[in-house]
Amino acid sequence: MGVAGLHRFFGGAAMPPGEQPPVSILKPLKGDEPLLEAALASFFTLAYPNYQLVFGVQDSTDPAIAVVERLRRLFPERDVALVIDSTPHGGNGKIANLINMLPQARHDLLILSDSDVHVSPTFIDCMIAGLIDPEVGVVTALYTGVAGVPGLPARLGAAHINHVFLPGVLAGHMLGREDCLGAALALRRTTLARIGGLLALLPHLADDAALGRLAHGLGLQVALAPIIVMTTVAESSLRALLRHELRWARTIRSLAPVFYATSLLQYPLFWSLVTLAVAGPRLWAWVFLVVVWLLRATAARALSVRLRQNGFPLWLLPLREMLSVGIVIAAYLGNQVVWRGTTMQAVAGDDLRRVGSRPRRWKLKLRRSGTTPLPRGISHS
Repeated sequence: MGVAGLHRFFGGAAMPPGEQPPVSILKPLKGDEPLLEAALASFFTLAYPNYQLVFGVQDSTDPAIAVVERLRRLFPERDVALVIDSTPHGGNGKIANLINMLPQARHDLLILSDSDVHVSPTFIDCMIAGLIDPEVGVVTALYTGVAGVPGLPARLGAAHINHVFLPGVLAGHMLGREDCLGAALALRRTTLARIGGLLALLPHLADDAALGRLAHGLGLQVALAPIIVMTTVAESSLRALLRHELRWARTIRSLAPVFYATSLLQYPLFWSLVTLAVAGPRLWAWVFLVVVWLLRATAARALSVRLRQNGFPLWLLPLREMLSVGIVIAAYLGNQVVWRGTTMQAVAGDDLRRVGSRPRRWKLKLRRSGTTPLPRGISHS
């Protein structure tokens, strides 16, 4: 279903010619992560006549500053603002950074994009096309993953995004779900003001889901842009990858515990291996495993071809599914998550507050809501 949705998805329309209002793109940064310069450079070469780039860091010694300055020199014609402001505001460092950056954004149409996002030249046209409709409050973009470092962990991380998350979101889209994904978001400044501004997102780790929920609360839709962006998977060790994926998992589990448990059904190779383990080495169990593997591999290869990406080694698909199932189970065995060096507790609720006296430890309370559906995969933040 996800593969079919991908073919239908590419039939979307971008902004009509002649309707290209000015846009401010806000990109919060922290550190010089893998492929950062390549990701940021893609925003300097957009085929759009009037846009502003606003970058923000919270530390004057952040190495991302040097990356922005190099690109500024390479593209002197670009309208670029760099905000260096350490004001913390609250527990969500990304949103705090955006709060500091927003006063420098000069235009009424805003695009919020993560630091690890790579885009094509038509990115802006596709992102703001949906905002022509007054009933649309937020436009969001699908994303794929690309290994930013050599080695198996980064490839496994990209495989989860490309072969589990993306088709899951597309299948949900075909069924009428409106997922709000944080890699790239477009909205009007007036919409942001109506939901309470960026301050309304500050208490949430899953700020993208919170934005979608608040937009729905205004009676507005969350639309999917007719474009797929690419994100960097930067983890070079299996431990770092699993810690990152566990943060996604516990965040979603806190928001929708029953829904997230049902995601175990989307791993057919795992269940075929369970069947083989229970049934023993019988011929029919081996045949069942091989058939499931071939079907899963065919779908994975079709996605890779459609996305014009190098195929993931199909013999690694069982390992990827077993890791994914382990992450889902681990999500229910604790609340602790680590986000950009900050330790938090993911529990049901709606606010983020410091725990005890440790300076980098917070408790995250995420509102359970039935109004904003969530993707089968997890959005990066």
